[in-house]
Amino acid sequence: VQLQASGGGLVQAGGSLRLSCAASGRTFSSYVVGWFRQAPGKEREFVTSISRSGGSTYYADSVKGRFTIARDNVKNTVYLQMSSLEPEDTAVYYCAARSGEYISRSAYDYDYWGQGTLVTVSS
Repeated sequence: VQLQASGGGLVQAGGSLRLSCAASGRTFSSYVVGWFRQAPGKEREFVTSISRSGGSTYYADSVKGRFTIARDNVKNTVYLQMSSLEPEDTAVYYCAARSGEYISRSAYDYDYWGQGTLVTVSS
């Protein structure tokens, strides 16, 4: 599966953005999808992940209550709605996919990665 992340940009603190992760292929519903982010000088970190059906989701504590992940398996797209953005959310955001049922929070478990989209939150 090939992934294409989009929707990043510059936003003021307190604002919102919606990222999209569009996937190729007809078996998108077979993949767990996660979002990760990497800030300058920091390691890549887990943000959120969603089950194949969309019925189960997990969030990092730092974004819980502010970010929402959802998927549309007909459109082969996963969305990340980000609200109440903070300067600490500034990073390149990557979507990733893995086959199977396990909804992993570890980047090492994901086999397919999009190219990343930059989110910059100004104070």
